[in-house]
Amino acid sequence: MSTPTSPSGRVKPRRLPRRPASSLAEKWTNVDGVDVFYRESPNPPEDARVMTHVHGFGLSGRYLLPTAERLASEFHTYVPDLPGFGRSGKRRGMLDIPDLAQAARGFLDDRGVARATLVGNSMGCPVIIEFAHTYPERVDRAVPVSPAGGLYNQPLRRAIRQLAADATREPTRMAGVAVPDYVRFGVPSTMRLFRALTQYPSLRRLLELRIPTLVVLGERDPLLPHAHRVDEVASQTDSHVLVVLLEGAAHAINFSHPDQLAHVIRLFMDDQPIVNDPMWPGHVRLYEVHRGKHHPSPRG
Repeated sequence: MSTPTSPSGRVKPRRLPRRPASSLAEKWTNVDGVDVFYRESPNPPEDARVMTHVHGFGLSGRYLLPTAERLASEFHTYVPDLPGFGRSGKRRGMLDIPDLAQAARGFLDDRGVARATLVGNSMGCPVIIEFAHTYPERVDRAVPVSPAGGLYNQPLRRAIRQLAADATREPTRMAGVAVPDYVRFGVPSTMRLFRALTQYPSLRRLLELRIPTLVVLGERDPLLPHAHRVDEVASQTDSHVLVVLLEGAAHAINFSHPDQLAHVIRLFMDDQPIVNDPMWPGHVRLYEVHRGKHHPSPRG
């Protein structure tokens, strides 16, 4: 059996899973000298809109797969591990939000993608917000899910308590995905990225976006203010933002509630009213919390 190599010809680390983690195709590319691992729709529809999923703090794209898989037959889907995360190689000085947004742009450039819808979770939200702020011509729509960072997650000890509380509210199988990623990411990288994440002006930049933007919040997410506070702040400006609350969900919605998240993303992408699927369990419901003055009105 031959030894697998990366696009640059170097031997890949022996930490690849024995079986693919999802139905998406697993691939490698090399972006600016860094080996980047990503997953992609195996057979995207012709002329399908591109959708890229961006992972959170210290994690790889693996926990985003449940939602990404449900959308992969409708959208040309990409789930990259950004440089320094997951299986991708590291790049010196790649641990602040603007650098990660630039890395995401480099990945899309490498894939020949001119415009995409960006779906982020946790830290991935400020990354896609920064991307849309810096490269507005490259983004069709933005979907921040459980955005993290800012004053509400400061200082570090408060964020640690919030993360500990969230861990008890997530599915137990999430630990099997997250713990290896966190260990691989390491303590020094965690400290540096935490400072960059909490200093980034996520809310201000979010409300400044001039593209249709869907924000999805979990009702049980300890890392975020209450939905009423979000509505109060968002109502202070005429934005393009639609805020939806998912009952019963905590922080890692892309992993814990993929059916519901994929459902609301589909509605958002086609400017349909935010409605619940009658087949969902009674404790899982979507609620529209806020609709900015400039967000598209429902067509249905």
